Amino acid sequence: MTDYPFVKGHGTENDFVLLPDPDGSVHGELTAERVRALCDRRAGIGGDGVLRVVRGEVYGADTPWFMDYRNSDGSVSEMCGNGIRVFARFLQLTEAATGTIAVGTRDGVKSVVFEEDGRITADLGEPEVLGESTVSVGDRSWSALHVSTGNPHAVAFVDALTDAGSLVDEPDYDPAVYPDGVNVEFVVRRGERHVAMRVHERGSGATRSCGTGACAVMVASALADGAGPGSTYRVDVPGGELEVTWTDDNRLLLTGPAVLVATGTTDL
Repeated sequence: MTDYPFVKGHGTENDFVLLPDPDGSVHGELTAERVRALCDRRAGIGGDGVLRVVRGEVYGADTPWFMDYRNSDGSVSEMCGNGIRVFARFLQLTEAATGTIAVGTRDGVKSVVFEEDGRITADLGEPEVLGESTVSVGDRSWSALHVSTGNPHAVAFVDALTDAGSLVDEPDYDPAVYPDGVNVEFVVRRGERHVAMRVHERGSGATRSCGTGACAVMVASALADGAGPGSTYRVDVPGGELEVTWTDDNRLLLTGPAVLVATGTTDL
């Protein structure tokens, strides 16, 4: 039986199992069943997803490194805003990465910056605002803005974060609008350019934070406020605080912490 190294990390308590796999040898063994086992919080290591750290050339990416992200249910995802900061922290500590680095993802190449205050900023690219939809929890429904930030999001403003209930079950949405599923964010205002959110993530369920979701929430909030590009918002999540800037040239910059908490080996 082969043992593989792993690292456990989180960004605002959105937690991940990192599998260093520079040559891509783990790929064939990382089945959906094994991802679910690794992410199991009672019988496994525990996490909202798995980040495989692969050299870019293995994926044909024009970057030194590629982030292969899997949700905790074993499904493949395009991007993870909190995950890419944890991915970058790992490269900082193991590969002496500094300054600005480029990371390949299924949503294209992302630029990541190590800030002087210890936080990490990821450029998640340009948002797409795709119209209105409706989401429901039980017998309650809300209008939601459909925003893509690499992943699909439905952003709904509510009177109180408790309106969303436990979020153990996936909120209802129109599959014709979101054929590949959707992350659903419930949002309240805290102050000027300051909001708070809860989220049910596609493929992972209720999580303590969602980085691409925080960006979608910022876009929806800025549009509702008439702020638009050229503004910065604080987004509170159950696991901490994120900062999102929508630049004048229409890019989303996500800034927050990234912490590695444990290393070990697993037989997958």
